[in-house]
Amino acid sequence: MTALFLQMWSIQREPEFAQFLTHPLPETQAKGFVIPYGDCPLDGERVGEMVYIDLLNRARHSVHIITPYLILDGELETALRFAAERGVDVHLILPGKPDKAFAYALAKTHYLPLLSSGVKISEWTPGFTHAKVMIMDGQEAVVGTINLDYRSLYHHFEDAVWMRGVDCLPRIEADFQDTLAQCRTVEPTRQSIWQGKKLLHLVA
Repeated sequence: MTALFLQMWSIQREPEFAQFLTHPLPETQAKGFVIPYGDCPLDGERVGEMVYIDLLNRARHSVHIITPYLILDGELETALRFAAERGVDVHLILPGKPDKAFAYALAKTHYLPLLSSGVKISEWTPGFTHAKVMIMDGQEAVVGTINLDYRSLYHHFEDAVWMRGVDCLPRIEADFQDTLAQCRTVEPTRQSIWQGKKLLHLVA
């Protein structure tokens, strides 16, 4: 993670990594795999989006997601819908209250196509959730800075950690379920999606 930060920090000058990377890595006996990765807007590689799509395409039972923003391109929306259509429990938790009205309204424009394919959408009623989490089949997870929105996936420096077979996966799933208990379920109707907020609808 230090190297990823330094790579971004030094983007316009010669990087000086050595002084920050001299400490030896501690030995560990932990099981499983933990792989940090970064996404740079300057190299033409959509690493963050491809990891998300890969998890969706390989899922057999469930993909549980918490994201503050939902502004999808066609490829990611198709992956979400296709996973749900083949029987995977695809469930998104999004904020119940916005930090930015325009982004909140744009997210809602994706609701109906996703819901029509069987994707479940819930909104966290206490307020704005800023977590970025995806857990697949209870066996793999991604936690990081990468939102499910166009700016994050295409234009920002981002990083995340992919995990498989590590002890914290049940706790990540438990956190999703605890968050879900404080959510409202969004139904595939205009009233449920927009909740009578006509001005918000006009923004989108």
